[in-house]
Amino acid sequence: MKKRILLIILVLVVLNALGQNKNSNRVLKEITLSGTGYDLGLQHGKHFKTEIAEIVTKWKANTTKYFKKDAELTLDAFYKQANYEAAIKEHTPSLYEEVRGIADGSGQAFRDILVLNLLDEFWVYIDELYNHHCSDVGVPSINGSTSYIAQNMDIESYTDGYQTLIRLERTTNRPEQLILTHPGLIALNGMNETGVGVVLNTIMQLQASNSGLPVAFVVRRIINSTDKADLLQFIQNVKHASGQNYIIGIRGEVYDFEASANQVVRFNPKNTNGTVYHTNHPIVNTDVKSWYEKHKPTDENKSQLQNTNSYLRLAALKKRMVATPEINDNIIMDALRSKDDPDNPVCNTNNHDGRGFTFASVIMTLTGNLNFQITAGPPDESQYKSVTFSSK
Repeated sequence: MKKRILLIILVLVVLNALGQNKNSNRVLKEITLSGTGYDLGLQHGKHFKTEIAEIVTKWKANTTKYFKKDAELTLDAFYKQANYEAAIKEHTPSLYEEVRGIADGSGQAFRDILVLNLLDEFWVYIDELYNHHCSDVGVPSINGSTSYIAQNMDIESYTDGYQTLIRLERTTNRPEQLILTHPGLIALNGMNETGVGVVLNTIMQLQASNSGLPVAFVVRRIINSTDKADLLQFIQNVKHASGQNYIIGIRGEVYDFEASANQVVRFNPKNTNGTVYHTNHPIVNTDVKSWYEKHKPTDENKSQLQNTNSYLRLAALKKRMVATPEINDNIIMDALRSKDDPDNPVCNTNNHDGRGFTFASVIMTLTGNLNFQITAGPPDESQYKSVTFSSK
């Protein structure tokens, strides 16, 4: 009997090890870029030329599979209706040049690289509500406690193996920055050396605008900032291209904004420990699309939707974020690894089906010893790597 029990235990240990290492080939790609604008993009494009070509090929194959027609037709239709370039050039002209540099450096068509950087806006175009499962939290500094913002970044499974951390060197007009992304994309989230950072998640139900500023460019604009007043003015007044929730950390303070084309509303659950948390549905912003009326944040709708994916993940985050007066990174890791509901987990494995998975998990420490903890892949399959700024 004892031998049988020992055999069962051994089998379980082996299976667990296999599960933990099923994507052991994941290696975080890291690169340091210097200069500004076009030069940044050119370095990025040249260094990741092979990877960008692979990403573009896989992205188009996934698009063809999704629409059951040639991806070129879909991308042409999207590009023709898009009007984002004017907003990009107005608010972030150097980032427009950076995208141009990525295209030239990688040898890819500018249209393809620009659309690749319109990740959320393309999701809005195809109106895919159930393929976006990002989960994020924010922890302010209270009485000297450590401040964090953190996120599981969930994107399509074909991006697996391309997890990338970009370090932007400091210039006279720009703080040093650490940016999560994949080759060809200017940003998914990030932070700078002054303790400013941002994490985010799609809110597909909110109104969008094809003349607003796209999400990737909003992210870079935030982490390029060191001025609190400027940053808060920007996020609340710029016209947003797609529905998005931004949790912004500013040297110990944490702000959560649900942004749509027509309004930006701050979400503050007023927890005693100051924490915020968010998933992929509107909690306070009522500027929803007409066909998503049932997702408007009313008591009746919340009651009817409480057992759906985004609400279940939010409950998992909330349970942990309000559990103790002082939150540390171990509690955050537990939240980001959680699978309270196996069918609707915070941490999503890659099922290689073209749908979303947890591409990376990040925990940004914004006070005290600033650092950027990051995993390549779901955090229950990878250990967090701690990265610091050169000045620290």
